[in-house]
Amino acid sequence: MKKYLFILFLVIFSNSNAQNNLKKDEISFKVAGNCEMCKMRIEKAALSLKGVKYANWSIPDNQIRLIYNPRRVELTEIHNSIANSGHDTSVKSAPTETYNELPICCLYVRENNQSPIKK
Repeated sequence: MKKYLFILFLVIFSNSNAQNNLKKDEISFKVAGNCEMCKMRIEKAALSLKGVKYANWSIPDNQIRLIYNPRRVELTEIHNSIANSGHDTSVKSAPTETYNELPICCLYVRENNQSPIKK
């Protein structure tokens, strides 16, 4: 009988632990871009992080919608990853060198008055 109680305890404990790790938050924020190539790059940058379960960037709205596990990845890491791919977010600006390497169709007008013209 003790053996069965112990097994039952293990099953219940491991099940509650698994549910705690499944915590997911949903968020959306602005990400600058223009086209389908931008969409693929932005979503890939977000999804490359462990803990990001879903990413969908809307071209007309310039908004990304994410589902992620805040226990596995911080929101600042997601902003950094997207910015490092060449796209400004509502929190983080892309490095100018990375932005300048984007294809011509992906050069969006930057809010911080940096030129969208590729050199």
